[in-house]
Parts: sequence; C-alpha cells; structure tokens
Amino acid sequence: MVNKHPLPGSERTAEQDSKVVGQCDPSERIEVFVMVRRRQQAQFNALMSRIEAGDPGVEPLSRETFAKDYGAAPEDLAKVKVFAAAHGLTVVREDPAARSVLLSGTIAQFQSAFAVKLEHYEHHTTGQFRGRTGTISVPDDLHGVVEAVLGLDNRPPARPHFRIRPPFQPAKGHQVSFTPPQIAALYQYPQGDGSGQCVGIVELGGGYNASDLKSYFASLGVGSPTVKSVGVDQGSNQPSGDPSGPDGEVTLDIEIVGSIAPGATVAVYFTQNSDAGFIDAVSRAIHDTTNKPSVISISWGGPESNWTSQSLQAFNSALQSAAALGVTVCVASGDSGSSDGVSSGNEVDFPSSSPYVLACGGTNLTASGTSITHEVVWNDGSQGGATGGGVSKAFPVPVWQQGLSSTSAKGVKTVLSGRGVPDVAGDASPVTGYSVLIDGTQTVVGGTSAVAPLWAALIARINAAKGEPVGFINPKLYKAAGVCNDITQGNNGSYEASVGWDACTGLGSPNGQKVAGAL
Repeated sequence: MVNKHPLPGSERTAEQDSKVVGQCDPSERIEVFVMVRRRQQAQFNALMSRIEAGDPGVEPLSRETFAKDYGAAPEDLAKVKVFAAAHGLTVVREDPAARSVLLSGTIAQFQSAFAVKLEHYEHHTTGQFRGRTGTISVPDDLHGVVEAVLGLDNRPPARPHFRIRPPFQPAKGHQVSFTPPQIAALYQYPQGDGSGQCVGIVELGGGYNASDLKSYFASLGVGSPTVKSVGVDQGSNQPSGDPSGPDGEVTLDIEIVGSIAPGATVAVYFTQNSDAGFIDAVSRAIHDTTNKPSVISISWGGPESNWTSQSLQAFNSALQSAAALGVTVCVASGDSGSSDGVSSGNEVDFPSSSPYVLACGGTNLTASGTSITHEVVWNDGSQGGATGGGVSKAFPVPVWQQGLSSTSAKGVKTVLSGRGVPDVAGDASPVTGYSVLIDGTQTVVGGTSAVAPLWAALIARINAAKGEPVGFINPKLYKAAGVCNDITQGNNGSYEASVGWDACTGLGSPNGQKVAGAL
C-alpha cells in the first residue's frame, strides 16, 4: 500500500462560470512538469537576503556554478525517474539547473500517478481547457522532494498586456504616436546599442514575420538586430496574420527592444499559455547557456487569484534564480487598472507582483520637440485601459519597499501590507502610443506591454556600457533618489499618484542617464 500525500498549494477549484463539457480521452498523450526542491536551500536563502538588501559584495553566479550549487540534487531527479517508470511515464527531458523533469504519458497514466481526475471545461472568455479540482497527490518517496506538478491542467493563466489604438475620435482630442527611439530620447537614454547583450522575450502565442522586422528597422534607419526564435515545449514562432491577436504582442516587444538596442541579440522564447508553459519558458530563458540573456522582458500575466499557490511559488522560485544569476526581469503590470479585470475588489497582476522582477506600469506622455512637457498616470477609462498597480496579497513587502504607502483615490495613505506594484513606469497609453509594423500593417499600440521591453532595452544599453550585468536592480533603484520622473497626477481606479512611490507608476518613468548612473 503506497501512502499518498497531498502536494501543498496544488488545490484547484472549478473556475467561476466554467462548466465540465466532457471527459478526457484516457489514451490522449500529454506532457507534465515535475519541479523538485532546490539543493542547499538554506544557503540559497542567505544569498537571496544579501541580494534583496542590495549588498554590493554579491557577484552574479555563473550558470554553471548555479546549476551545481542550487540546482536539483541528482538523487531527487532519480526518485522522480523511478516514480515515472513505475507508472509507465516517459522522461522527455530533465533540466537540473531549472530543477525540472518533463514527463510524457497518457491521461490515464497521469490520473493514476498523481491521483487526479482530468476533465474538459469550457469558460466564456478562456474557451476550452483541460482542468481538475482538488489536490495533486505524491507518494512517500516524493513527499518533500516535489515542489510542483504543472501541466495536468492547461487553462491559460495569462493574457498579453497591449492595446491597439482605436480609430480616431475627435471628441478624445489630440492623438500622437512615437517611435521607440523617440521615446528613448525623451527619457534621456544613455548612448549605446546594447551590443554584446542578449535580451530574452517570453511569448505565450503568436509570432513575428521577418519581413515586418526588416521593413520596420529600415524605416527607422537602425540596423536590424539578430532575432532568434526559441521553441519551448510545443511552442514556436507562428504568426496568425491578425495584428490584434498575440502577433501584436510579439512584434511590439521585438520592435521596441530591437530599435533601441539594435546591437543586442533578441531571443524570443515561444511557449503555450498554461502555467507549465509559462514557467518553463521563463526558466529556459534564465538558464539558457547558449543565448545567455542578461535581461528578460515579459508582457503577459494574469490576476494573482488565477494562479494556484504551487504555480506562484514555482514561478517565483525561478525568478529568484534570475536574481542570483544577475538577470534583470522586466514585467508589464497589466492594462486593466487597479482591479486587473476581476469583478470584485482590487488585484495585482502576476508575475509582475513577484518581488524578484521590475514591475513596469504605464503613463500618458505629452512632448514638445525633444522634451517631455506633461506626464500623468495612464488611465483612458474603462474601455481604453489603465495601468495595473496595487498591493499583492501573495507576497510580503520586500525589504526595499519597507515603510512605503499606497495612496487611495480618496487621498488616504496606507502603509504597504504586501509587495507594492509597479516599481517603475513609462509611456503606455495608446493615445500617446508606439508606432509599429505588425503583420504588414502600420499601427499604433500602447499598454504596459510596451513598458517592459522599453525598460529591458535600457538595461541592455547599460549592461553593454558597463561590461557586466546590473542584475537585480530594485534595491538600488529604490535607494537612488530622483533617477525617475516622479508622476504625481492621475489614478488607476482605486489608487492615486502621489509624490514618491505610488501604486500607479511606482517610482516613475526613467531618466535613462540617471538610472545608468545609479546602477
């Protein structure tokens, strides 16, 4: 008799408004990730405490050293393989650095192995997905070894955070657009082209056309960067031909990074929109020993309540690895204001709410010539979108945000009870958006999606000039007064901008040269 233990944090409830529409075919083959514990966890925690405190004596670890010291222990991976064999599951891939084993098998084999029941669900916005309720169970010898089992359930947890500008409405007044290099100049980015750096971009669908990129960079008079497509799991570069679909996200990200840091290599990691796919793509980018990104841009996410706690913790643990490796991760904070699109109350968007990323919020920017004349919180109303921001319910207040307060739209200041989002901001309103070329169509796009690659390109320029990665920058940014343009007007629904950090635009939009100086 094998004892089964429920895996902590794996509880799933039926998604609101979703219904079971059928049983899964027991013979259908699927792939599932098993993530095991980190070796030397206590030593790693001590290292993370120093990184979080901004200790200047901490050098980024090499990917090789990291895998050896803080990857998976060989005996833990061996236990997973023995378990897999006992249930007829095949090991597709193991990655000791990312502490993951990818297993393949039939629905029937996985249901038996993890004591779950998988069914087909339908939801009016997310469509059809394979889901489960209750907990995942593991046997005695994996109890305490396995931290997460991802991929049994393939509901999409994230959405892209970009907005295509609607057709001109005279009532809305003046609309302008900028090219990414114009925005970089307005934000006084330091000179440079990011040469020698690699910027990783994570995408959960869609694709890009090389012909679009070639025309776009030529039209701006910048050299075409090297763009590589990296397929993760069943993901690949698959443009749909619809600029308002995920292609819009993929192309926007590449065109912003590539036009501001054309000397950098852009590695685009394509995966599926599931928690397993998302976490795996981010892990693969972080631990990629071929392309070695020094900065990663993520413009996808979903409300914290979309995620199981095992997924949140597994993802957050991968982002901690990035901090230890000196990889800066920039993440869009969302486009649906303080509610993040949920029907009740306020939520922040994950992964931007992880304490190990630079969360990027949005502004609306007015310029004259080469200088900014006015910059306020991005809030174009319920239909037009607004910057995500608020207070995490999943993560505690990081050391570098201790003592900060959010300001409510009524002007009430409240000391942070959790991680405050965002950290920084940049132009995101489609009304003052980015001129880009997507699926052959010249279009203007906004959204916090644009801000993550905007900051990633700045970091690439800084890393290239410095000759080494700046790594996890939050502790330094929060200590460096006045390196961001403080945004003090506007709100995102429940929160209002204020002097200093706020839950709409964080510390503000970048003064690139001052940011470079502080880092």
